[in-house]
Amino acid sequence: MNSVILFDGECNFCDSSVQFIIKRDPKGLFQYASLQSEAGQELLKKYDVPADMDSIVLIEKDQAYYKSSAALRICQGLQGAWKLCYGFIIVPSFIRNIVYDFIARNRYKWFGKKAESCMLPSPSIRKRFL
Repeated sequence: MNSVILFDGECNFCDSSVQFIIKRDPKGLFQYASLQSEAGQELLKKYDVPADMDSIVLIEKDQAYYKSSAALRICQGLQGAWKLCYGFIIVPSFIRNIVYDFIARNRYKWFGKKAESCMLPSPSIRKRFL
């Protein structure tokens, strides 16, 4: 199984982040599912992710990573200089997550929620969504 990124499907910032990742993942290393989807909910249960998790989650090699750890591991798989961001993994997660949580708490206020419509990906991208 490829690595799976679970994201908040109602969040404009999260949707833009997924589009950002897709553009920098030409090898298709990542698959995607919203936290709210049936596939997302099944993965959350399978990997014992806390029920109140509304953060990005990365499922990789039968392990779940949350928040800044997920984001940095995703950067490691991207094309270009984004791989260098993984170096921040040496910063203790409780410190990294202070910044992550601040952005996450304000994401709806700053970027809004998605409208009822959403982008329709091309068939080659669509197959990467669970």
